Amino acid sequence: MSVLLVEDDESIAIVITAALEAEGFSVTRCDSVAERDRLLAQGRFAALVTDVILTDGDGIETLGRVRDAAPDMPVIILSAQNTLDTAVRASDTGAFEYFPKPFDIDELARTVRQAVGAAKARGPEGDEAPVAGLPLVGRSAPMQAVYRMITRVLRNDLTVLVLGESGTGKELVAEAIHQLGHRKDGPFVAVNTAAIPAELIESELFGHEKGAFTGAVARHIGKFEQANGGTLFLDEIGDMPMQAQTRLLRALQSGRVRRVGGREEIAVDVRIIAATNRDLEPMIAAGTFREDLYYRLNVVPILLPPLRERTDDIPALARHFLHQAMQEGLPRHQLTDDAAALLGRQPWRGNVRELRNFIYRLALLAREERIDTATLAPLLTQATRGEDEGERPRNLGEAVVAWLEQHRPAPGRVYDEALAAFERPLFIEALRETGGNQLRAAQLLGINRNTLRKRLSDLAIDPVELQRI
Repeated sequence: MSVLLVEDDESIAIVITAALEAEGFSVTRCDSVAERDRLLAQGRFAALVTDVILTDGDGIETLGRVRDAAPDMPVIILSAQNTLDTAVRASDTGAFEYFPKPFDIDELARTVRQAVGAAKARGPEGDEAPVAGLPLVGRSAPMQAVYRMITRVLRNDLTVLVLGESGTGKELVAEAIHQLGHRKDGPFVAVNTAAIPAELIESELFGHEKGAFTGAVARHIGKFEQANGGTLFLDEIGDMPMQAQTRLLRALQSGRVRRVGGREEIAVDVRIIAATNRDLEPMIAAGTFREDLYYRLNVVPILLPPLRERTDDIPALARHFLHQAMQEGLPRHQLTDDAAALLGRQPWRGNVRELRNFIYRLALLAREERIDTATLAPLLTQATRGEDEGERPRNLGEAVVAWLEQHRPAPGRVYDEALAAFERPLFIEALRETGGNQLRAAQLLGINRNTLRKRLSDLAIDPVELQRI
């Protein structure tokens, strides 16, 4: 079996050839689009391994001619242009696999063997150009893994669970899947499940009929119906109250919802993407998250790396945010390489969100168009000092301002999310103070015990766990 290798880097071509020959393939190598097309016209190949940037053209843009000549031949794409755009373009061609450089040569050889052995028909090719202004930025190896997972779920409706620390950009992954997938013409509806009070979550997700309860003065369409034909993004699913988890599971299993106070079951066609910054498996063991819901959501997990594990991306992210700030009316600035390197050495415990907020502040305060280390250092010192002081805020007002700046709740959700953020540490501290005794904690707080118990359920706080601390 012969493999056609299209690669203009001699050293890489030699290594790939050796690996493929070790797998039992013969390799024909060229370095241009024109030579590739000539070879395909002359004979058949078991697979094509091609780089993107070739001596006379783009290996992806010209794959249409390859499909015309050999429609069933599997294609493996290599590229040093390690962006989500490239990964999506590769996926749009129906390529068997996409390898960002540098890659594991043994994995490439195994993939070629699998592609040839599979010998299955390709899906329909993408017929549109990739969407401009893609939300994710970065070419680091951890982000390449994210891009590859994204491209694998674009042409199906498998449920996706996005995992990652706060501020890593989980909603951006959901937006990318929606924006680049076949549901892009439908609505994208995002809802923070932790911010919805337990008594309202059924109405918020599934809607209600007029008169269903006190205050229901008109019919309300829930998030599932709003997202019909598109994507429903359930953020902070790990903080969802247990009773709401049961209702959500029923809707996911049946694909139908019933409005509160209604009799009719309504079929909904939505793709579900969920996200959490919590480790759900210990919560399952503790009984605070349903195991069956976890497996229903965790069909395709995508782990978003923290910024400290992708520091190579920080310069690109910083310049991206400077450009965004300029588009939003802030002064134009350029970041020197030394300044970008200095940003890359910072801890950024708040991840991409913290970096973005800092860059916007930098764009506002920097007086010169060119931002160098001399300009950057004082602002970084202030940010570090503010972070240190933020561990023990001088007053509640400063804590609220800092929380709003970091989390930026969606319009209409500010009060609920801020209240939950305030109550959680307050209740936890009260329970720790009282050894997990809810009656004593309620007395300490000056509230009714039933009120405390209800809010603990809403916030997914387990008093039993706090007894062990």
